[in-house]
Amino acid sequence: MALSTSLKKLFARRSVVALVVLGLAGAGWVAFNRGEHKPPPERFRSTAIDEGAITQVVMANGNLQPVTTVVVGAAVSGTVAERLVDFNDTVKKGQVLLRIDPANFQARVRQAKAQLASAEAQVAFARGNLERNEALKAQGYIAAPQRDQSLRELEVARGNLGIARAQLDAAETDLGNTVIRAPVDGVVIKRSVDVGQTVAASFQTPELFLIAKDLREMVIQTNVSEADAGLIQTGQVVRFVVDAHPNREFEGKVEQFRLNATNTQGVVTYTVIVNVPNPDGILKPGMTAQTRIVVASKGKTLRLPTAALRFKPDEDDLKPQGKAAKAAASAASAASAPKSEAARPDDDGVLSNLRGNARVYKVYTVDAEQNLKAHEITVGISNTRFTELLSGDLKRGDAVVTRRASKDKKEEL
Repeated sequence: MALSTSLKKLFARRSVVALVVLGLAGAGWVAFNRGEHKPPPERFRSTAIDEGAITQVVMANGNLQPVTTVVVGAAVSGTVAERLVDFNDTVKKGQVLLRIDPANFQARVRQAKAQLASAEAQVAFARGNLERNEALKAQGYIAAPQRDQSLRELEVARGNLGIARAQLDAAETDLGNTVIRAPVDGVVIKRSVDVGQTVAASFQTPELFLIAKDLREMVIQTNVSEADAGLIQTGQVVRFVVDAHPNREFEGKVEQFRLNATNTQGVVTYTVIVNVPNPDGILKPGMTAQTRIVVASKGKTLRLPTAALRFKPDEDDLKPQGKAAKAAASAASAASAPKSEAARPDDDGVLSNLRGNARVYKVYTVDAEQNLKAHEITVGISNTRFTELLSGDLKRGDAVVTRRASKDKKEEL
């Protein structure tokens, strides 16, 4: 009986040990299988291709200016005797803006009139002398040369009369120019003189006033780079903001693309004129406008993230992972580095990045084992976030690589 009890206890202890061993083996097997099927760490960040709107714009800065500005100057020199308008005054065509002291010019007019009267008297005297000599010649009292001399004196007197009349006209014109009038309807946006100031018109016409013809219509003169010049067309919509009204967006249209290029230290730019309505007058001349010229827009199209076009893998990124790595390790030709991609038959080394008239880009997808796969695509319009997908073997929902998962020195900026 005692022996039977001892055997039972021994059997029980062995059963417990066996169960513990089996439990440990089972736990090890589970842990092993979990490690075997654990997904590899994520190496890349991807974004799915979707459908949506894309608007492509060209960014540029410029300054608001009146459509037409007229510089009002002075044709005569003198001292400003009276100024009748100031900054921001609205003026009408023909309205007096300023008067220059006319005293000197009035004296010149009187002098010219006196010279004209003298010339007229000389003509009358010469004409009478000629008539008298013609009568004497007809009676034979004087010779023909003496009569011809009287005729020449009359012609000279008539010439002097013409000069005197011209001098009087010039003097009266100068006197009239002492009154400065508005050449157009508009607003005075600049005044350069004041009462008592001397205006000198000896070498060039001095600028007295600057008049904006109509501030209800304005323009933005902006510069675009030569890289964007091929995208600009007349009539394109332009959206812009100004610092004075940061919470409001304004709109205009491209009016003119000027062909006269400007080269500044090797940077070529073109001037683009944007027509801007300003019915409420809140836009002022000289304001800086941050413009976005809408060169293309689509309401619904297949699009991928623009960052995918900038992603460029290196040799480490292209190394096979998972089962592909094991297969490569078993092959003698794949001892250290992966083979480079085979060149296409039509790759001539120069024009291989073109397909028809479209440029070919390369983007990448990643499989479950974090292996990259290259795809050649052509694209359409683009902005900083999205790019239109025109052709390729990718479709909606496919995820394309945009950057590396780890933020190291290799990550694309």
